[in-house]
Amino acid sequence: MESSLHPGSLVSRSDSEALIAAIERATVDPRAGIFGPASMSWRINRESALFLGAARAALLQLAHPWVATALQQHSSLLAQPIARFHSTFRIVLAMVFGSLGQAMAAARHLYTVHTHIRGEMAEDVAAYPSGSRYEANEIAALRWVYATLVESAVLAYETVMPPLTANELAAYFAESQTLAGLFGLPAEELPGDWSGFLGYCRAMEDSGLLGVSERARAMGHDLLGGAGSWIKPPRWYCALTAEWLPERFRKEFGLHFNQEDRQAAERAKHWLPRAYRHLPQALRFIGPWHEAQARIRGRSAGVVGQLSNRFWIGQPLLPFPGGRGDG
Repeated sequence: MESSLHPGSLVSRSDSEALIAAIERATVDPRAGIFGPASMSWRINRESALFLGAARAALLQLAHPWVATALQQHSSLLAQPIARFHSTFRIVLAMVFGSLGQAMAAARHLYTVHTHIRGEMAEDVAAYPSGSRYEANEIAALRWVYATLVESAVLAYETVMPPLTANELAAYFAESQTLAGLFGLPAEELPGDWSGFLGYCRAMEDSGLLGVSERARAMGHDLLGGAGSWIKPPRWYCALTAEWLPERFRKEFGLHFNQEDRQAAERAKHWLPRAYRHLPQALRFIGPWHEAQARIRGRSAGVVGQLSNRFWIGQPLLPFPGGRGDG
């Protein structure tokens, strides 16, 4: 991994295709996808508790001025956080739980979408002066988005399940490097192990490369307020999200986190594991996992999986059907 946290080079189409091809060659069972039922990636990401970390990941992404500016200039989903949640998870969950063909198609789709997300900073934010260029396919920006998803998934998982062992974390991180390849990130641009990964995350959070603009702050409040959706996050969820953010970003986003919020977060961490482990599989495990299990058995996704998919990805089935390797 490069020693500097500062912006680096762009991922070219040929770079992306080389990474995708390497992952394709290494896949043993195309129907099971790039990870498969025995992987840590399936074990962690199948849990509906993943939603606990979704707002944290989104806020940390908004703290990157390039991400917030790109959303402002290129997205129609600013006031629709649930629609943006669906847009993100359609891609990521297709990579994790889709067939090989679906995962490859999702990676190519993501790269193509990112080629159109470029522009100039509209104001001075953190280390980025007004008028400076940004590109979605830039390695340092992609690395930060990837990092927020990976760490937030572990935080969410360990809130309701026993803590992962060092070996389990090592296995999960190794698999996440494969996922990063679908984002366009080669292994040499990533930390070498879980400890190094956490060090990278903390260094980024303390650096001048992140900073919350006024527009990012408004987007963050829309997100935690459930703007554009009938789903209104409860106080304990917002408190848990705030607790998981560095104090710096709680302040920059203007989030309340008083003693009552701390108590709400602690109570949630107490009752969530007990309630969660009694959920039936239909609710506990997410739709894309149900769909993947059915696909491996040669069946179509059932009603339970399709209904769950509508919550997680906004549609009844994973995208990119019929891709090469669906077998």
